[in-house]
Amino acid sequence: MEKNKETRSNMKMPPIVSLQEWEAARQKLLIKEKELTYARDAMAAERRRMPWLAIEKKYEFDGPKGKKSLLDLFEGRRQLIVYRAFFEPGVFGWPDHACRGCSLGADQVGHLAHLNARDTTLVYASLAPQADIARLKKRMGWAMPWYTITDSFDADFGVDEWHGTNVFFHHEDRIFRTYFINNRGDEAMGSTWNYLDATPLGRQEKWEDSPEGYPQTSPYKWWNWHDEYAASSDPKWTKVVDQALEELNLDK
Repeated sequence: MEKNKETRSNMKMPPIVSLQEWEAARQKLLIKEKELTYARDAMAAERRRMPWLAIEKKYEFDGPKGKKSLLDLFEGRRQLIVYRAFFEPGVFGWPDHACRGCSLGADQVGHLAHLNARDTTLVYASLAPQADIARLKKRMGWAMPWYTITDSFDADFGVDEWHGTNVFFHHEDRIFRTYFINNRGDEAMGSTWNYLDATPLGRQEKWEDSPEGYPQTSPYKWWNWHDEYAASSDPKWTKVVDQALEELNLDK
């Protein structure tokens, strides 16, 4: 505690300025922040144009209700995001906890209904047995589907020694690997938006630069409370969005 006090007392603070000076500094930084936002949008657009890798090998997982194939993990949706979390014997924290980093990431995962509404399923996968996974999820309050890896899935997709996020797409009877991110790239995961930006279909909003024929709807209008996506779209919300788009220029 004393060390923290010393650190705070030695901290070099920035200049203290007037409201006008503060606002000028904020506007100057905002220019760079918007450049970063547009650069991130452009990167996501490039990601949507990456080539795909066909998955020919069959994989099997253990789930709460028995054996599941990789296709089963999609839960009928077109897009699948699989995060390889380290929860198994030999990992720091076992058997009470998963890896601290993986756990911190799991704590950040948003409500899955928003991803599901964009035809996307998020799952976690580890080597731990299902009984241990169920116990861990209950203790930590996590809701994401979490499967047990039973074969070479982790080695085949670069997550046998370190965490990582793989993205897959299902078309007709085929599965494709579309993207992979790990290391510090995984730090941004958890937000609905960052997950969608990692997928081949993106956020599926009209402002996005996506290949021809990709599904796109108006921004904001598809948003809903996480427990009401099954209900019909409320025309009052559509009116609110249309008014905001016109008055506040919320086109992006």
